Amino acid sequence: EPTVRTELMEQIPPIAIFLQENRPKFPTAFFEYLMPIVVRYLTDVNNQVRKAGQEALLILLEQDLVSQADIENKVCPILLDLSAPDSDDEYKVEAVNIICKMASMLSRTTVEHLLLPRFCELCSDGKLFQVRKICAANFGDICNAVGQEATERLLIPKFFELCSDSVWGMRKACAECFMAVSYTTSPEVRRSKLSPLFISLISDTCRWVRQAAFQSLGPFISTFANPSSAGLYIREDGTLSIRPAAQDMNSSPCQPSNNTTLMSPSTNA
Repeated sequence: EPTVRTELMEQIPPIAIFLQENRPKFPTAFFEYLMPIVVRYLTDVNNQVRKAGQEALLILLEQDLVSQADIENKVCPILLDLSAPDSDDEYKVEAVNIICKMASMLSRTTVEHLLLPRFCELCSDGKLFQVRKICAANFGDICNAVGQEATERLLIPKFFELCSDSVWGMRKACAECFMAVSYTTSPEVRRSKLSPLFISLISDTCRWVRQAAFQSLGPFISTFANPSSAGLYIREDGTLSIRPAAQDMNSSPCQPSNNTTLMSPSTNA
């Protein structure tokens, strides 16, 4: 029964955490028994079981419970098979979604060598716009996962393709993640390549794309600032934030000030 398999998947993470906490008593139980079940259910015929398996896998990765060997030898090959050009449409959409979500939890080497080539292929998937949409929406996370060199060499050309996609939702998704992509590149690439590209989005024929681009304009401009002097940085969730100035953090509120009014750090920001 699919409901039984789904329930089983929901119990895998807490069991795995228990086994990890009691590893001297159960040194190989997770790798021998539980991990093969998770991998197998990623290809289950029932979509609810697959969804539960995907969620369990992400929790296990987030808790750092899956070994690097299992990731490279068991998980990635399954995802690459599911996202292959001739794969079933539903499986392919699910696979690219899980690839994008797990990229931030894996080592840069694993992502760049095993998953990045397939991600670049999926960005140009001419059959399913849903696949391209997921790639566009998560583009900034993939750039952050692989770093500047791979971003500029492999991902920026794909980003240009997505920014000129015939489906306006794709261009809108690119506008929304533009800051995260820009943050990963060098100042020269920002100036010479991304700036003209952003102008094209802000002048797009679709008003939804233009609106998203205008909302990203300030964050995009902020990536040109020197982080050490501007205090701007990107949080783990991809949002822009301001780091309090050193003088504000080190100063005591009891110290006298040259100004007649003491200003809080938030006021000075």
